[in-house]
Amino acid sequence: MLRGQGLDGEVVDRMVSAVRQVFDPRRLRSMQPFSLTRTLAGALSAFEYEIDNTSLLRVTPATDGDTLAAEVVPIPRTLENVVAAGAITKDNPSLFGAIAAVGERQELAVAMAEIFSGEIDFNTELQPDDSFLVAFERFRREGRPNSYGVITAVEFHNDGRVLRAVRFTPRGGKPDYYDEQGRSVRRFFLRSPLKFEPRITSGFSASRMHPILHTTRAHRGVDYAAPTGAPVVAVASGTVVSATYDSSNGRMVRIRHASGYESYYLHLSGFGTGIRAGARVDQGQTVGFVGQTGLATGPHLHYGLTRGGVFVNPLREHRNLAPGEPLAVGEMEAFRAERDKALAALRTKGVNGPI
Repeated sequence: MLRGQGLDGEVVDRMVSAVRQVFDPRRLRSMQPFSLTRTLAGALSAFEYEIDNTSLLRVTPATDGDTLAAEVVPIPRTLENVVAAGAITKDNPSLFGAIAAVGERQELAVAMAEIFSGEIDFNTELQPDDSFLVAFERFRREGRPNSYGVITAVEFHNDGRVLRAVRFTPRGGKPDYYDEQGRSVRRFFLRSPLKFEPRITSGFSASRMHPILHTTRAHRGVDYAAPTGAPVVAVASGTVVSATYDSSNGRMVRIRHASGYESYYLHLSGFGTGIRAGARVDQGQTVGFVGQTGLATGPHLHYGLTRGGVFVNPLREHRNLAPGEPLAVGEMEAFRAERDKALAALRTKGVNGPI
């Protein structure tokens, strides 16, 4: 990367050596912004790489002029509490588009989708005139795009129903999101193993014409069309039974969950980090990437689900999920106070701006 910016090999080696003193270069990630400034003579003046939303890696010439100094420094930022309102429309049919239309970044859309991932399949279940209100932390950063803290409350109107979630931390527990009755919005299964943009191309069926074999056979799962490389996530926590390849299913991951369920992810282009037989996976963890390995006419994910060893319709099974676990009785008074404060923030007059 540095040589591509015109630095010679000797300077690059010195920079890498300096960086190693304060930061592991293996933690560099693609798509993270960086800047490189040089003098009129072409010498290095400064290099900055954005590690994350809060810190920078900076390399500059040392005061002696002969060596380079590296340091990790905080990014100056100012916290704002903000409320944004938006809607799904013909011009903005996705959550990404609706968020962008109110001047916010896609990270906020991803965070909202993760909160309601057990309630809404954002690939297939958004409807025209769906709308949302979301209260969240936004950090203004000097000379850089805004970044986000936590969502404190969100209300989503989807196909005639109203979903609300409030962030709350039980005593001695971790922060999570709960509905107005104090039940976790986290469900046993996510509504979809893909996050955004795919569409269902073939549903669960006892008899379907196979597109390659041209024979009628059962289709014991759901096919999602999605671009090659799109992350595929575990719909529930569990243990990997197998991560294999064969000429029919291609690369396939099989995961065992509680209550007698197993999930199957077929035709993957590759496996997620650490995905192997016996590995423990968390709900939402990447288990592989969309591909078209095995018998497939194009890039897509075949997602299957069994209960007690029998294949069931995943979409129907997901719709029948029970509500999430409720908070303990002793937490309810504190929760109700937090809930009322958070939901009141959604009604502020400062919509699409700081509260």
